[in-house]
Amino acid sequence: MKILILGGTTEARALAGALAGRDEFTVTLSLAGRTANPLRQAVPTRIGGFGGADGLEQYLRQEGIETLIDATHPYAAIISANAVRAALRAKVPLLALRRVAWTKADGDQWIEVANMSEAIEALGKVPRRVFLAMGRKEIKPFTAAPEHVYLVRSVDPVEPPLAVPHAIYLTARGPFSETDDRALLARHNIDVVVAKNSGGDASYGKIAAARALRLPVVLLKRPALPDTEAVETVAEIVAWLDHALASAEVRGV
Repeated sequence: MKILILGGTTEARALAGALAGRDEFTVTLSLAGRTANPLRQAVPTRIGGFGGADGLEQYLRQEGIETLIDATHPYAAIISANAVRAALRAKVPLLALRRVAWTKADGDQWIEVANMSEAIEALGKVPRRVFLAMGRKEIKPFTAAPEHVYLVRSVDPVEPPLAVPHAIYLTARGPFSETDDRALLARHNIDVVVAKNSGGDASYGKIAAARALRLPVVLLKRPALPDTEAVETVAEIVAWLDHALASAEVRGV
């Protein structure tokens, strides 16, 4: 079975690793190319976009892909929508991995917002020290609020830097523990955290750290994702693939 994984997440990497040693699967992992030096993967990897749904459909047909796995980030709504359209047109089965969102725990001070404009508004006009726990390509809107001091942590350097008078940049690759993030927030005297509701364990440290330090979190709500068959774990995907393979063998495909 020829499988294409749309990746860029911890789960996509774990899935690639789970399938890498199995001769019955030929797996390609696709990365968007937003990180300059991505981690080494266990299966062959392609880098870059497809050119929308049409380009992805063409790729599925040309490469003879038999199963498409959407293991992209919960906020990659456009990619997920393109995957649904391309799979439907190419008549390729599609399974999505939908990471469970975080839920509020006792002590959390969440301010949930729908977009970046609302996130900026939630910061207010009084200068604050803000930890921007967002992708480096998503923080540009905060130049509209130059009164704050921003702490930005990213895998790659932020180029160009934010057009604000006060910003601190750290380059580091997660996962980050609650202990690490609590120390980071305390060291920089952070007043508020701005983050996405990414779900999972790899980036939860900042949420737990904010709770422990009694800091508010401006949390960007998840976008609406297309309605398609989905599971929540890598193990469920592997089981789904095994079942699909067994069914194909029974049919003599």
